[in-house]
Amino acid sequence: MVTSEGGSEGARAPRSGGGPCALLRQSPYSLYVLLLLMAAYLLSKMDRYMLAVVVRPSAQEIHFGDRGCLLNVSADCVTLTDPAGAAGCSWDYTGTGLQYDLLAGPVFTLVFTVAGLPLGLAADRCNRKLLLCACLLVWAVCVLLTGLAQQYWQLAALRFGVGFGEAGCTPLATSLLADYFSPELRGTALGVYNWGIYFGYSLAYAVGDFITEADIMGMGWRWAYFVSGAPGVLLALLMLATLREPPRAHLSAPPAADSARPAARAVPRLLRLFARPPVLLLALAGSVRNAAVYVWSYSTETFFESQGQTAAQVGAYMSWVPLVSGPLGLLLGGLVSDGAGRRLGPAGRLGAVAASQLLAAPFVVGVLFLRPPWAYISIIPSYIIGELWFPISLVVLVELTPAELRNAAVAFYIFVITNIGGNMQLLLKPLMGAFQRTGRSYLQAYRGALFVLFPGQYVLAACLYLAALVALKAETQRHLQQKDANDRAKDLSGVRNLAFQDE
Repeated sequence: MVTSEGGSEGARAPRSGGGPCALLRQSPYSLYVLLLLMAAYLLSKMDRYMLAVVVRPSAQEIHFGDRGCLLNVSADCVTLTDPAGAAGCSWDYTGTGLQYDLLAGPVFTLVFTVAGLPLGLAADRCNRKLLLCACLLVWAVCVLLTGLAQQYWQLAALRFGVGFGEAGCTPLATSLLADYFSPELRGTALGVYNWGIYFGYSLAYAVGDFITEADIMGMGWRWAYFVSGAPGVLLALLMLATLREPPRAHLSAPPAADSARPAARAVPRLLRLFARPPVLLLALAGSVRNAAVYVWSYSTETFFESQGQTAAQVGAYMSWVPLVSGPLGLLLGGLVSDGAGRRLGPAGRLGAVAASQLLAAPFVVGVLFLRPPWAYISIIPSYIIGELWFPISLVVLVELTPAELRNAAVAFYIFVITNIGGNMQLLLKPLMGAFQRTGRSYLQAYRGALFVLFPGQYVLAACLYLAALVALKAETQRHLQQKDANDRAKDLSGVRNLAFQDE
């Protein structure tokens, strides 16, 4: 189990309990660091999901992806006109198809995951502040340049750059937070940090839908990228000037020979760690659950538009629903994680996250099958209940990992869940085709494929978290039995030695 023993301002915080009230007893600078890191995470999510929000207008201008019938109002392509006689549909680029799925999936996740491993290893040995500022600057500049793209290959190349920069965000931020907050508060601190997911996701809709509709200087969707990329450059400069690199007080000083060991020597130990059944199952559960996140996040805009919703209507709800409900879910996740961890340790955390996924699944089904606005409203409980998984998973991983491997383990965990979850988008089109071959309409096929890849993966993730819980208990029992056997052997040896001395 990883421990943190004083040294930084956050590590000297009271250890008598977790939760928001305990966070307020942290030093003001520790809270400032938490806000800075949350802002960086916010921008990473806004920049990442901007593609999904503005994909249709950008596809229509740059010409990529599938073409199909687009409803302009509430008409139907059979009639071609609405009741007023205006064109009810048009044949144009839909913002879906293989080229879009490649941008959303492999083009981003390939570099994101490959770069994440060396950045995670570097976080154990290099100045994390400078690495994080450099990563932030890289992805912010690439987002700005995306607003100038004229061809599909330029979108792909800049998407690579965004993935490279964002790869360092969570491993570096998690490492910094671990040195600013005590073990009892890490779950809550990570929960607050992960508010950035939903602030950024909501802002992607607020900026992407409304800035595009404003059509500033006749550049439409391009200004959405300008507005989302510029704050990243400013935040990188602010962090460079004000963020302090904390001492790594949680680690004992390594021997000179060990400190000179190359980072590559840590890889076999990392692989052995993830070969342990509870850690392996934790990674698989996170991968499946992350797949649901990616599939829905990159399909939200097009799914609701396929039901006749306009971009403005989607933005009117999606600009605040995740913003309100997501942070509540993550805060609840931190509180549940800290509470269950104090009572039952990692096993308690795993049980809590499995239960949360099963409870959230019915509301996720409602998102797909209810009509707006109830579909939007159903997102609220699904986020509040279902978003416990990420902060709890990270805390469990940290607790099961030796201190000297912690940052590399977080990076490898993100590598695994992003490679599996981030590429699950590629299954959407084949699943839709399978449903359509059974006679279902486009919307029915779209909904059916999302049913498999969205709520279906909540349930599968819950089963895998429960399997990780069982594996952890079995591993713990084996260790206790081995310890008892060793103690008995020592006692027996001591008795024999006394008997020999008496003779």
